[in-house]
Amino acid sequence: MAAEIDLGRVAGPGGEEPADTGLALLHEQNRALTVRWRGTELFRYVYRPWEPQLESPKPYFHPLRTLGGELVSLYRPHDHVWHKGISWSLCNVGDQNFWGGPTYVRGKGYQQLDNNGTQQHISFVVLESTSDQVDVVEELHWTAQDGRLMFTERRGFAVRSHPDLGAWQLAYSSEMRNVGDETVAFGSPTTNGREAAGYSGLFWRGPRSFSGGVVVTPDGPGGDELMGSRGPWLGFVGRHDGAGVASTLVFADHESNFCHPTQWFVRSGVFATICPAPFYDTEHEVPPGATLALRYDVMVADGARDVAECGSLVKRCGAENLLAAALHSPTKGIA
Repeated sequence: MAAEIDLGRVAGPGGEEPADTGLALLHEQNRALTVRWRGTELFRYVYRPWEPQLESPKPYFHPLRTLGGELVSLYRPHDHVWHKGISWSLCNVGDQNFWGGPTYVRGKGYQQLDNNGTQQHISFVVLESTSDQVDVVEELHWTAQDGRLMFTERRGFAVRSHPDLGAWQLAYSSEMRNVGDETVAFGSPTTNGREAAGYSGLFWRGPRSFSGGVVVTPDGPGGDELMGSRGPWLGFVGRHDGAGVASTLVFADHESNFCHPTQWFVRSGVFATICPAPFYDTEHEVPPGATLALRYDVMVADGARDVAECGSLVKRCGAENLLAAALHSPTKGIA
């Protein structure tokens, strides 16, 4: 009898693919990135969106899930179809709207104008993944609806899991360079005359079941009365339909931001939203050739977290700069 040839063993019975032991990055070419942790999808980052011009097409993170798999984001709710998970949404960039939908015009209210701009993905500078961390750096163009190139952006985000805290971290950075010939003022509906509407920034929309949730600040819990408040971080605790379990998101402002500690756009009654709002009630001007740079951290956690626990999540965010290495990588242009 001929001797058997030892072809070696593969991991898993019957040649099954081994399970993820930590973080993993998947790339759908020309569409999206997906980050998983031990097989659970944490989020999908859609970098080439397909939505209509009216919604100011832009990349977004959705669906967002906790380490335990609970969904903590909403996509195109019927009341505001331009709300998509977490997105870098700026509603008053000079005369352009990179938020979506109508623009608030002083003395006239909301008007649908021909000014819905686009954030266009150009290339990935960095796409790197280990079981401990995922690093992404992206180049984008901010183009007005009439075709004018207004800003080039280098956007970075890094992901790290913190299983000891029952949470994962999204470190986010944006550097927007004014490539036009004129100074551009960044603002919000409030800077245009509407009270308590200072939204414009890194905007999160939570699930419908999070309506009536609890807002958490360093000074204690609250609700809609915290609209426009100022502080280094803000959290939101909401409950899920079904099992009724809770999840917590905490947004942390970075001390390098020009407006630190930032004001917050937050709602908890009708629906769940958080937005660190650097242009809440004061315009910020960016001259030609200048760069607007802003950084944030987001912690997504299983369970209802109180003030002390949210503070611990923020402290972990500040322990290490996850973006340091990736943002200084030379431009390679991955696609």
